[in-house]
Amino acid sequence: MTTLKQLQNDAQTMGVALNESCAQRLLDYAALLEKWNKVYNLTAIRDQAQAYALHLLDSLSVLPYLKGISTLADVGTGGGLPGIPLAIACGDHLRVTLIETNHKKASFLQQAKIELGLNNVNVLNQRVEQVEQQAQFDGVISRAFSDLADFVSLAGPLAKTDGTLFAMKGLYPHEEINQLPAQWQLAKSRELTVPHVEAHRHLLELKRA
Repeated sequence: MTTLKQLQNDAQTMGVALNESCAQRLLDYAALLEKWNKVYNLTAIRDQAQAYALHLLDSLSVLPYLKGISTLADVGTGGGLPGIPLAIACGDHLRVTLIETNHKKASFLQQAKIELGLNNVNVLNQRVEQVEQQAQFDGVISRAFSDLADFVSLAGPLAKTDGTLFAMKGLYPHEEINQLPAQWQLAKSRELTVPHVEAHRHLLELKRA
């Protein structure tokens, strides 16, 4: 069972400061995700310790690199990852739009928004290419897209002209980067260290060329 103190300490090692109220809401979200997962199959990860590291901490690991971002779209968010942990951690400083095509997952997201009192979260049960809020977001993030070329093609239109696409990846995707369309380029690549996660983690920042 993860304690508030453990979550605060693990977050601190990644440069993320969480007060008690914030840490408690994150644990409440994790509990809600676990409860709904039994019925709705929101995520393949069932083990509580794994879910803590690969869901909560992995999502929070990108937070220090979202400076200057006040509106964020999370594309293919599934059970709300990384969008909900980021929304909880940032509070009113960040407005997060969760985009999810699966109706059951979107129902869970709406319920989580209500139960956790997430006034800075908006849920869209749509395909990303159908979202009308084009060129509206400072940042667009996803850890669900398998391919960077697809990500920039489908999610790119949501970002403002000077906006940033954030792709959460495992191993550094050399080949995918080489296949990016000419209008998008890799602005920054960051290797992330996530407590209790031994796998490679990278955050790629993509900008219009």
